[in-house]
Amino acid sequence: MLILDHLAVACTSLDEGTAWVEDQLGVRLQQGGQHPRYGTHNTLLGLADGIYLEVIAKDPDAVPEAGHSWFGLDQFTGPPRLANWICQTPDIDNMPNVAGLPRALTRGNLAWQITVPDDGSLPYQGGFPTLIKWGEGTRHPAKSLAPSGCRLVRFEVSHPEADKIADLISLTDPRISLSTGELTMKATFETPHGLRALT
Repeated sequence: MLILDHLAVACTSLDEGTAWVEDQLGVRLQQGGQHPRYGTHNTLLGLADGIYLEVIAKDPDAVPEAGHSWFGLDQFTGPPRLANWICQTPDIDNMPNVAGLPRALTRGNLAWQITVPDDGSLPYQGGFPTLIKWGEGTRHPAKSLAPSGCRLVRFEVSHPEADKIADLISLTDPRISLSTGELTMKATFETPHGLRALT
């Protein structure tokens, strides 16, 4: 069974993406870090219920060790937007092939395995979640982030092949819905300023 771990906003400029989320939700994000293997950097927002929001972009000062980026960022264009959702699984080695192979990564005191297709793309253009398994003894990032006063209420994914995606994953989180239609994502949050949404 999969458990929602975090949501990712993609952008071409980390400063632009961070400012967009802060404006939409009315809260401040925290500095994250770099991912040398895929040449990216991020900022983070702690959410209630042990999850978090990540804003991620290619680092203009980095050359990806893997030869490509991840989260579909090599193909990403346009304004900042929700582009990916990441779910925990205890059985990352036996998940559907569409997810990509598990890659072992570390950063500081964090260690994890995460599925990344060979070209760094997003399975089903992001309609299928990226899968993650945190290393034993690793403190989940959400526990180290300052409380933001924000809580995820709903996460809605629309995709032309939603039925096929649903058949591939076991997900019972009542906050998450998959529906058939044009590819879109929408996350609705309770914030200190009332209900706010990211798309």
